[in-house]
Amino acid sequence: MLEISGLHQYYGGSHILWDLRLKVPEGSCTCLVGRNGVGKTTLLKTVMGLLPIRSGSIVFEGHELSGQPPEIRARLGIGYVPQGREIFPQLTVEENLRVGLGARRDGLREVPGSVFELFPALRKMRHRRGGDLSGGQQQQLAIARALVIDPKFLILDEPTEGIQPNIVHEIGDVIMHLNRERNMTVLLVEQKLPFARRVARDFVIMEKGRTVASGPIEGLDEHLIQRYLTV
Repeated sequence: MLEISGLHQYYGGSHILWDLRLKVPEGSCTCLVGRNGVGKTTLLKTVMGLLPIRSGSIVFEGHELSGQPPEIRARLGIGYVPQGREIFPQLTVEENLRVGLGARRDGLREVPGSVFELFPALRKMRHRRGGDLSGGQQQQLAIARALVIDPKFLILDEPTEGIQPNIVHEIGDVIMHLNRERNMTVLLVEQKLPFARRVARDFVIMEKGRTVASGPIEGLDEHLIQRYLTV
């Protein structure tokens, strides 16, 4: 579904992504792991068109994304949950969710009920400001906002960061439901290996701006953890 090849990206004079290659098959749930600072968030932002690339190719369902703005990528069916959530704190829950409606391909202008079925707490809070929600509730809102566009492909950047354990478990349930019941393709960055092992089917390891290992999640063994993930 997503195929990246020969990707190079810079911050000023710093070379961040080096000839990066990545494939995310349709229907997979792939976890991108690696130590801090290896380029994981940069890669996700590049896929979404939030950062420019120097060279390389990003193809989604046969569409070359390089040079396309984020709103075009969203209309193609890519949902994005950024690190840190980035909800609109002064807007209500419902207003935050409505932000995503403009990217829907079917022209729907009401928040779909399926979003509240996945996150029933948000239905009760729909008139509360986003900034008044707890960190876990804000993360649920950020995921729900991405789902409002009815994505085929969902990208999540550290969805469990700073979240209380009970909501971490609920978020894991939602990701598995979307992937296994609705056949939504998922790419997530995650530092918590128990969570990654629970929800993901495949893994990709990044090191110094490159992908260095990949395979079924069962293959993320102690040797790889010690070599690429242990601090």
